[in-house]
This record gives sequence, C-alpha cells and structure tokens, in this order.
Amino acid sequence: MRRMDRIGFVFPGQGSQRVGMGLDLAGRYPELIDTYYTAADEILGLPLSRLCWDGPAEALRDTAVTQPAVFLTSLCTWHALRAEGVEPDVVAGHSLGEYTALVAAGVLDWTDALRLVRLRGRLMAGVNERVPGAMAAVLGLPLADVESICALAATGSGQVVEIANDNEPAQVVVSGQAGAVGLVVEAALAAGARRAVPLEVGAPFHCSLMAEIEEEFAAALDAVEFRDPAGVDLVSSVTAAPVTGGAQARRVLRRQLTGRVRWTDTVGRMSADGVNRFVEAGPGKVLGGLCRRIAPGAQVHATYDARQFASALGALPLAADYSGHSGS
Repeated sequence: MRRMDRIGFVFPGQGSQRVGMGLDLAGRYPELIDTYYTAADEILGLPLSRLCWDGPAEALRDTAVTQPAVFLTSLCTWHALRAEGVEPDVVAGHSLGEYTALVAAGVLDWTDALRLVRLRGRLMAGVNERVPGAMAAVLGLPLADVESICALAATGSGQVVEIANDNEPAQVVVSGQAGAVGLVVEAALAAGARRAVPLEVGAPFHCSLMAEIEEEFAAALDAVEFRDPAGVDLVSSVTAAPVTGGAQARRVLRRQLTGRVRWTDTVGRMSADGVNRFVEAGPGKVLGGLCRRIAPGAQVHATYDARQFASALGALPLAADYSGHSGS
C-alpha cells in the first residue's frame, strides 16, 4: 500500500537564477567542487562555477548560461540533501528542472544532462535572435479565459501567442511574438486580470516558435543513453503523468520544447500519489509558492540559501527513519 506521507523533490527552471547561488553549499560540502563544479567547467569550456558564484548578473541572464547554471545548482542541492539522508520518493521539474529530475531518477547521467541543457539554451537563444519573442504572466484569470484571449490575439495580429505555463489555478504564462504577447496583456487586464506583466526572459519558451529547433535537439537526445527510472517515481511536467521508461523520457524532452508546462496538474498528481512534503531543490523559491497554492495542506521547504537548507533538514525525515521510502 502506498504511503500518504511521501517526499517530493521539485526542481526549478529558468528565472530562479541569482548571483551567489550554490556558494553556501560548496562551502559546506567541498566534494561538490571536484565532483560537479570543476567537472562542469571542463566539460563546457565555460567558467560556469564562477558565473554561478560571482556573476555578473547580466551573464547569468544569457539563456545559454542560465540553463546549465540552474541545472548545476539544483543538481548540487540534490546531492547535498541526499548526503544528509534526505531522499525523495517522487521527483518532478518545472521546464528546465525536468533535466535535474531525470538525473535524480537515474534516467540520465548528469554529464549528458549538462551538455543537453547547454545545447538547449543555445538553440533557444538562437530562436529569439531570429524571431524576437516575449512572455508574460497573467494572474487572476482562469486558464480557459487566457486561452481564448490568446486565440483572439493570434488571429488579430497574425502572430504566435500561446499558453506556455499553467503554473497554478490563478497564474498562467503566455509565450510568443512580442506584438501578440502585448495584445494578450492588454486584453487580460481589460477582462479583469489582477495583474498581467511581461517577464524578463531570454526567449519565447514553450510555444510553437521553438519547433524550428526540434530536429536538431532530437538528434542530440538520440545520441544520449536514457535509462528507465529506478528507485524513485518520476512525474513529467509536460504530461503531468508518470514516466516509466527511458524511451518515454526522451520523447517528453523533445515535446517539452513546444509544449506547455502543466505544473498545476503535475503537483496535483504528486499530491494524489501521497506527496505531502515538497522540497524545492535548487536556487529558487517560486515553485514552493506554487506548490502551497496547488496543494494547500502540504508542507513546503526551500533550499536556496544556508538558512533555508538547514531549516529543511531540520524538518524532513531521514531515509533511515522509516522503511519503504522508495515509494512502494
């Protein structure tokens, strides 16, 4: 029988980056430097560790840098939590965070995931150079209303604008060409949205504008080994459903480029499967807030700095504290 007190690790995506991320952990767990940071710098030929710890912030906003930087920080957070005896029963990632979740589930080697997210960031940034895009968050309108507004804006402008993220019942993110996104912002406010604000992002993620990079990225995915998940349950934020095989995981990552992030349904699925403790493993705190609103009865823990990390450790059970922790 499945327990109803399971721990879910959720891994953040782009937008959670900040100068200094991961520095506290590297000081407390020096093995992270040789195991991950130095190796990542050498693999990418990029001073990624210095950019994470020292910035500058402008460099971290470059999508091609942001994505491996957030992935690496989340990966090290996962390592540190496990080093202290905190093990997840279920893992999921928001957009980019899905790559960390795949590593945590044993599907991808971390070095392969690092190379993939670096390529993913570079390809996405290239799309934005060719077709300047934008994203905006709409707060306080139902998803169906925002979908209707997007359809009208696309028809009226002749441009692309689509739902990118269903983050929680009162927060939807749209993505597409700048003019059409601007029309959605205006129309959403007129329709009674509490807020509708442009986001500072490096590309129009999770919309059909990304279709042009699908084939190239798919070739990179095909060159990497994907294993079946082992020892932990994995839920995809693309489908809001379990991922049970390596081939399925590969298909999900390809679909993720143009598909929306179904975070409301993903957290709902985790909660229905017995997760009542969510740990945001990485540099951000946005996912924790979303989890609180989607699953209001759950405990939520952040790990983005030394104080929050210590607080999470003090509140979470260790794997040795009970049996059956793998989710059986």
